[in-house]
Amino acid sequence: MEEAARAFLLGFPALFSIVNPISGAFIFREVTAGRTAEDRATLARLVAGYSLIVMVVALWAGSFVLSFFGITLAALRVAGGLVVALSAWDLLNSPERRENRRHEQGVTLPGATDVALFPLTIPFTTGPGTISVAVALGAGQARAFNLWYFVGMTAAAAALAVAIWIAYRSADRIASLMGSTGTRTVSRLAAFILLCIGVQILIVGVQDVLGPLLHPTPPAG
Repeated sequence: MEEAARAFLLGFPALFSIVNPISGAFIFREVTAGRTAEDRATLARLVAGYSLIVMVVALWAGSFVLSFFGITLAALRVAGGLVVALSAWDLLNSPERRENRRHEQGVTLPGATDVALFPLTIPFTTGPGTISVAVALGAGQARAFNLWYFVGMTAAAAALAVAIWIAYRSADRIASLMGSTGTRTVSRLAAFILLCIGVQILIVGVQDVLGPLLHPTPPAG
């Protein structure tokens, strides 16, 4: 039980810092602008549930899944960094696109469930950065399996999923307190930070790929 508590105190801050549900709430509101309050509540619940599944799978089986498909963490970071950066860039320009769409007739928004997994869960909430952290947290205990460690990590993921649900469900309330100008500014800032995160993930992935090539290990003896 003590091992589970230590794992929780290790896993929750590590996952919370990369997910950051507070800034994610503004991105959530930006993407779901124009939807009904009922749809946004449904999406908040779905995103929290999907995020929990992503984190738990990455914690428990992420290293085995990557090994099975022959995918390295470097490849995950390069591909994921590109997806996050491109999605964030698209999000930075979304207010202008919405203004243009207001002048068009017959525009139909996709259903609530259509955007819950992509892009709201992946890559905006639990993207490659979160998956990489979760895989790294689980990989260290994967071979010498420690049940209490994974119980604590799973509890950390569940607590973070609850935080995501609360933050996303409260996004409109937070925005109303800040006003339209403050909300738009913070939304743009959150999207820009997400763009920087995507670029950073990409840089780390490229370094992982090029490092062994630029600095090869000398042969033994």
